[in-house]
Amino acid sequence: MRVAVIGGGPGGLYAAALLKRLDPAREVTVWERNAPDDTFGFGVVLSDETLGGIEHADPAVHDALRRHFVRWDDIDIVHRGRRHTSGGHGFAALGRQRLLDVLHQRCHDLGVDLRFRSPAPHPGRLAATHDLVVAADGVNSTTRQTWAEAFRPRITAHRCRYIWLATDVALDAFRFEIAETEHGVMQLHAYPYARPSSGHHPSNRPGGPTYPLGASTVIVEMREEVWRAAGFDELGEEESADRCAKVFAEALRGRPLRSHRSAWTTFRTVTTEHWSHGNVVLLGDAAHTAHFSIGSGTKLAVEDALALAACLREHPDLDRALAAYEEERKPVVASTQRAARASLEWFENLALYVDQPPRRFAFNLLTRSRRVTHDNLRLRDAPFVESVEREFGCPPGTPPMFTPLRLRGLTLRNRVVVSPMDMYSAADGLPGDFHLVHLGARALGGAGLVMTEMVCVSEQGRITPGCTGLYTGRQAEAWRRVTEFVHTRAPGTAIGVQLGHSGRKGSTRLMWEGMDEPLPDGNWPLVAASALPYRPGSQTPRELSRPQLTDLREQFTAAGRRAARAGFDLLELHCAHGYLLSGFLSPLTNRRTDAYGGSLDRRLRFPLEVFDAVRAVWPDERPMTVRISATDWAEGGTSADDAVEIARAFAAHGADAVDVSTGQVVAEERPEFGRSYQTPYADRIRHEVGVPVIAVGAISSWDDVNSLILAGRTDLCALARPHLYDPHWTLHAAAEQGYSGPGAVWPEPYRAGSRRPRSGRTDAPKPRLTPDP
Repeated sequence: MRVAVIGGGPGGLYAAALLKRLDPAREVTVWERNAPDDTFGFGVVLSDETLGGIEHADPAVHDALRRHFVRWDDIDIVHRGRRHTSGGHGFAALGRQRLLDVLHQRCHDLGVDLRFRSPAPHPGRLAATHDLVVAADGVNSTTRQTWAEAFRPRITAHRCRYIWLATDVALDAFRFEIAETEHGVMQLHAYPYARPSSGHHPSNRPGGPTYPLGASTVIVEMREEVWRAAGFDELGEEESADRCAKVFAEALRGRPLRSHRSAWTTFRTVTTEHWSHGNVVLLGDAAHTAHFSIGSGTKLAVEDALALAACLREHPDLDRALAAYEEERKPVVASTQRAARASLEWFENLALYVDQPPRRFAFNLLTRSRRVTHDNLRLRDAPFVESVEREFGCPPGTPPMFTPLRLRGLTLRNRVVVSPMDMYSAADGLPGDFHLVHLGARALGGAGLVMTEMVCVSEQGRITPGCTGLYTGRQAEAWRRVTEFVHTRAPGTAIGVQLGHSGRKGSTRLMWEGMDEPLPDGNWPLVAASALPYRPGSQTPRELSRPQLTDLREQFTAAGRRAARAGFDLLELHCAHGYLLSGFLSPLTNRRTDAYGGSLDRRLRFPLEVFDAVRAVWPDERPMTVRISATDWAEGGTSADDAVEIARAFAAHGADAVDVSTGQVVAEERPEFGRSYQTPYADRIRHEVGVPVIAVGAISSWDDVNSLILAGRTDLCALARPHLYDPHWTLHAAAEQGYSGPGAVWPEPYRAGSRRPRSGRTDAPKPRLTPDP
């Protein structure tokens, strides 16, 4: 087999070495346009998992690297003159040039043909003359561009500028430092990569510089607008290094910063739909990138090389081997990229968090990617987590999720909400025995707040024939039966009602008969902000006239009065998911030319009129919330910036909390699913608007709830499917954490079960330490 490797970075070199080692008969050639010692960057971080893979695949490389590693366990977070240290994390780093030297030597020893200062021939030519082409040609990959239609790349630029620098002193921890300057917030990410040395330590390259005090990588990052305001856009490489050294002088112990081909740049996230095309395969940054704040692109590239070599060994057929490589690596990389995106966006929005209490700020930073969680961090450094909990106000032994929250005259005993879930099980809008058992069971299960499904304000406002309503007195009495059960049999649990109107998404079949599919017969006419069908084949609604808007507002008001008489503790106005009020908010569904369409202020007008009308009849001591879709997940739709202004408007009109969901507004949406994927929108609204928020969306573990609450990203967490799986999810979460306080009181008939191990186990199950983001 003739193998061509394009790019002599760590990933390309290690792939070449492994492929040659596994089959010495292979003819392996590496093309690298630069000289052997002409590299960018300074230190690289590799995880213990990666090192274990290297040791298993090639002990010689592992032994050579091990002699040069700097290891440390602590993370320092410095903000407003205070340093908080969290231990137990475990890092290993070494100089990038040292890593390249080790790989160069290993390739020479194995007989790999290394061609430095030699640009690779065109990828198409190499593909014709070689059996396999490994494209490790970086973020600006010529190979990926050559076959863009096959690889289908997507490149996303982000909002911060950053620069790679170094200092000749070894820090004793991974350090994050925040500088609040007259121009805006700047941040430093720094870690050691060479130990202190007398000048003869193996961390120092022969013939290269020596570092008597060791060496550390330093990355300085800030928003684009801060970078320009500070004048960095007009400074050269050395001037930028000098300016950064002054900003972070304390962290650097007064030492200067040095550069090497260092330039301010904007991080770009690269994803590719396919990693191989014919006999060409992408590796490392050519296929994917992950923001430096969660680790090293070198780590991912080395792991790619390990997987590619293993798949080629296990599958003699090249097509099958490359398919296996993608099948193995893509889910792992996708998980890493989700975590990296969360971390990147956290730093982009750093200015939102600088006023948090200091320990809570540190906890927020440490858990930003969602890979490190409350319980995981407690295992690593229990005293640190306990100090954050004390600052938050947790009584001793009380997890954050079991602290109370007050909204107006209502005090919720814990932060768990049973999210509104349509059950499609009513007849003529009337809740029956099913609703009593369904909501009653979840109330007995210990959640602080149980929400009804969307309860419709008119017969024509139903989504399906199975939806409940509050448009008759009989329906109100049926709901009173439910609220009285909750208040009598599950004292301490509140019950809320969600009022809404289906708009253009009404007159459809029950979910299990065909979600969003029109009824085969018995359809009723639809109304909406504009005469736009939800999707092809859906009924086209009529655009609401001014008199109809008045009638609709009165329907919501009448339903609000009935909800109060029915005994609900909280009322939520449904302005999300493409239903009627949501249809006014999104520019994709509101094409009106009157006072209720056009600018965001005008699109807000009718939903705010409805909110005000309902608030006026809803008892003053009872809270009222609103659910919004913070993004439409579609081009030209509601943006995160719009969502902040929408939340701000409702808060100004008296909303006690904003329930922050996303999407379901247009059928052509493209959501970016993932664990807790909607919480960043709630986080931003909470900090920018200053209103309590309810976070929703793929929150499934009590560890996630604790993490989100303690980090200050939300005030309440709403969970849907976990409560379908386990009506007693909250009480079981308390038992698994060894908590039995006032935030989780078992009903008297069930109390004996709280002391019995579940499923015969004698130990409480623990969450995963590094959950998939």
